[in-house]
Amino acid sequence: MNARLKYILMNILGWTFLILGILGMVFPVLQGLLFTIIGLFILSDYSPWAKRLLQKLRNRYPKMSAKSDRFLKKLKWKSTS
Repeated sequence: MNARLKYILMNILGWTFLILGILGMVFPVLQGLLFTIIGLFILSDYSPWAKRLLQKLRNRYPKMSAKSDRFLKKLKWKSTS
């Protein structure tokens, strides 16, 4: 896939999840925190502010971070550290 196209699609996907996460904090039907974290995870590869925020969350919630690392390892996803 063209690098520029991948960059644009991943940004759109990341922002979509982030917006769904914000809406989920208002509407109880959506899982706000889950969508927010997924959006930040996707955007962290392309945006320095998202990477910093995700790292702050990882430092603040180490148990949740360890669980997500184990899950991503099962998926054979990229390294999260």
